Amino acid sequence: MDQLVANQQLWYAKCITMIIGLTIDHFSGHGCAPIIRPMKGVADLHSHSRYSDGTLAVSELVTLAKSRGVNLFALTDHDEMRGLEEAKRCAHEQGMAWVSGVEVSAQTNSTAVHVLGLRVDEHDAGLHDALHKTREKRKHRAQRMSDSLAAAGIADAFQGALAYAPNPDLISRTHFARHLVDSGVCGSFGEVFSRFLKPGKPGYTPHEWQPMTEAIALIHGAGGRAVLAHPGRYELDPYSGIDGLLRTFTDAGGDGVEVVCAAHHPSEWAQFGALARKYGLLASIGSDFHSHAESRVKFGDLPRLSPNLKPVWHDWPEAECLYVKSNA
Repeated sequence: MDQLVANQQLWYAKCITMIIGLTIDHFSGHGCAPIIRPMKGVADLHSHSRYSDGTLAVSELVTLAKSRGVNLFALTDHDEMRGLEEAKRCAHEQGMAWVSGVEVSAQTNSTAVHVLGLRVDEHDAGLHDALHKTREKRKHRAQRMSDSLAAAGIADAFQGALAYAPNPDLISRTHFARHLVDSGVCGSFGEVFSRFLKPGKPGYTPHEWQPMTEAIALIHGAGGRAVLAHPGRYELDPYSGIDGLLRTFTDAGGDGVEVVCAAHHPSEWAQFGALARKYGLLASIGSDFHSHAESRVKFGDLPRLSPNLKPVWHDWPEAECLYVKSNA
């Protein structure tokens, strides 16, 4: 029975990948020959450990990714790179290819966005300094969030959230949500955000992140590629929408967009693939894994990118593990 389920899941993933490729061609208005080599491996370039708002230690995260068939892996903690050395060591011990990463908090036109820095120099002083400043802003925001929740009748939320944050420099809305669910204030993450942590709600506190243009420049300064994470999650201007955001991101020097991720549904994978083609952006893929209980998709369960998209790793030596070797 287990093998039957596994075969069904594999068949589903292959079908989705084919549908995405066909849909992208339809949206583009013409057929297109594949622009990448045939792939056999699995890439996951978006995940989180206990250094930010994940629940697993770095070694546990890497071991889980390996067990789920990931070949090319990136740890991308929020505004934090302290786990990268350990991730690199563990990945090499597991026989996995690895690139360094970080998820940088930024904003554009008052919209908070997350920009993945992939294959960055984890020792770059400029990037380290900027991330330190962002973590300071995060701590101040968390305290203001707690004060706002206290005014709404929920006392000591900061201390409650801190209990879920092994890294006290990175207390996020996720940590507050875990506290509010486990303490019985809310029944689910969705309820927490809809009642307290979205704009206009009692516990919401506006962000004060660096401009997106600066985040992209920092990533480039550290030798990395800047990828817009989970574009389907942002609350955008209804007039310009996601098309306007990707246009702005491209004009700011952004390199790629996360086409396939757990936050998107199959129709959105096709939509963002078409937009990547439209704006000449590289395509990326990542589960955005945080925990067993909270993540919608497990490592390895997302379909591969359509062969009609140019992947963010197209010229990385580390990505050779993903491709079928030619017999020529």
